[in-house]
Amino acid sequence: GPLATYRNGPVSSNVRRRMPLPSDFVASLEYPSTEEILQTTKTRQSIACSRAYLELRNELKPVDLYCYFWARFGMPNGIQNFLRNDHSDNLVHWDWTLKHRETLIGFWGTNFRTDLFVIGDLEFEESERLELIEQIRVDFKNHGPKMAAARGKLEHWTEFVNPYARLTRTIRSLRRELSTIDLSSPFSETFNTPTSAVEQAELWKAVTESHSRAYGLCFGMRSMLPVWAEAFLNLLIFVLARPDVKSDSRLLESIYRQQIDVRVRGLHLSCIGFEKPVDYKADACKNFHRLINERNDLLHGNVVPEKQKFNEVYFLGKVPVFKEYRSLWDRTLAVEGDSVGIGQLDHEIQTVENFVEYVLNCLKHNQREFMRAVLRKRDLAKNSKDGRFGILFPDHLVDSKPYLKDKEPTNGGPERDA
Repeated sequence: GPLATYRNGPVSSNVRRRMPLPSDFVASLEYPSTEEILQTTKTRQSIACSRAYLELRNELKPVDLYCYFWARFGMPNGIQNFLRNDHSDNLVHWDWTLKHRETLIGFWGTNFRTDLFVIGDLEFEESERLELIEQIRVDFKNHGPKMAAARGKLEHWTEFVNPYARLTRTIRSLRRELSTIDLSSPFSETFNTPTSAVEQAELWKAVTESHSRAYGLCFGMRSMLPVWAEAFLNLLIFVLARPDVKSDSRLLESIYRQQIDVRVRGLHLSCIGFEKPVDYKADACKNFHRLINERNDLLHGNVVPEKQKFNEVYFLGKVPVFKEYRSLWDRTLAVEGDSVGIGQLDHEIQTVENFVEYVLNCLKHNQREFMRAVLRKRDLAKNSKDGRFGILFPDHLVDSKPYLKDKEPTNGGPERDA
């Protein structure tokens, strides 16, 4: 937050007299050379002597502030511009350092806000921060055409979440959670079954709850598996679709709407980078197709007695004659486990992974390695003008704030950290 007050002229070390921000403060800002900035910060022992640090978030949109500085002053002149690497993985992306009398005011564009540093004989409180914001906003109108020209040079990208990566993380997280649940039967030899009826009832309740939780996790994952594979196919088409397909929204939409097996068979026709067509008769595809059919019964609640049977019994009138005896466990919770397919979950996960790997192996080497990198990325992007696909930022996000310390105690008190 804000640290102190605006000061005009010499005052005692124990008394700081607040002054309002001058009405022409923003208008009076100068654009020093980088050499002058270097000399000033060196003389004052770098940014550690800053009198104030402020945060500007969306009170002024960062793109507006960026274009305003370009329009009024030209290219960024601050030291941080020379410290950044030529990519988007930097603590500070741009730095305009301006001058008011003998004071430097640095505006640093970071990942989460614009950091404002005041280096010199100038201090701010919240009222001055708000006045500064208002003065900049008012000055926008004086540079409108140049701001529009600066904005016109910017590429506009839209970030979006990679659905395949999101589902991958979700399925793996649910699988880890499922693995922590004890799914053994209370009637197994290794289970310590209590003897009293009350204890048995409590045990049965606990076992039922844990198994129900496990079956819910299993049902959720099995429902996601075909969607997971389809997200892979759609992402592959989005990234590798031929230019003439990408440029025709109706054609691209028709491909996304195709039956999944038709979509797979035609990948080498609708996309670039395939070394060979996908053979839908390959084992990886045949197993995946069976999984799709299983999903339809699961999601639509289809009644298929042949697939859902768990017991056979004969009757003579109203007298049941069992074909074979099944335990209490086999007639209750084990039935639910079989119906949600908990025993085949790992095999089905492997089926999807094998299918993805098979399709990737039909690509040329460069496209295959590129798609592997894309599949791992959570955040992807699309150019708003030409539809180009992009990866804009690394997987990690870095944030930092300065550590500032007063050189002299205020009013005889201790040194202040910020």
